Amino acid sequence: MTLDLMQKSEIQQLVADAYRALEETPGGPAARFYADDQLTALPDGAVEWALGVGNPVASAELAPGEVVADLGCGSGIDTLLAAGLVGPTGKVIGIDFLAEMAERARSFAAKAAAGNVEIHQAEMESLPLPNSSVDVVISNGSINLSARKSRVLAEAHRVLRPGGRLCVSDLTICEEDLPAEILTHPSAWAG
Repeated sequence: MTLDLMQKSEIQQLVADAYRALEETPGGPAARFYADDQLTALPDGAVEWALGVGNPVASAELAPGEVVADLGCGSGIDTLLAAGLVGPTGKVIGIDFLAEMAERARSFAAKAAAGNVEIHQAEMESLPLPNSSVDVVISNGSINLSARKSRVLAEAHRVLRPGGRLCVSDLTICEEDLPAEILTHPSAWAG
């Protein structure tokens, strides 16, 4: 059993502060995980805000007509790529707890004319979605930012339809191997 060294609100504040401190366009450090044809399909500015740690869309095997939830959608790069794959008969729901990121994702979805995208400002530990309402849950470098990872996974399970899929790109560490001063450092949670 691990000892909680920080409260959920403290971790959320560290993450919020780190993302709010980003330059106007952070330069898209995650763009290297995507194929050129994926990147050219995105609206101007979206690639520069790609902050994930992988490309869950490439492995999610999305099909036309599916409903996808993108947990911790950030500015929406994976949301938009998924929207293109599920097509007009499908839907992608982006979730981000930061108002600024949710608004950025809405803006990029509007620029892309992605009518099958909706963005919610909400916590991934408490999804504003009905039980068994999505076919696929994706997440890119966001679950690691949660103080309640098991709750995030429980929520993903709750909203997935029977036979649904979970496709995550993320970072993991063994907390028991790290001293408290590392585990409570802002960069450990949001860097």
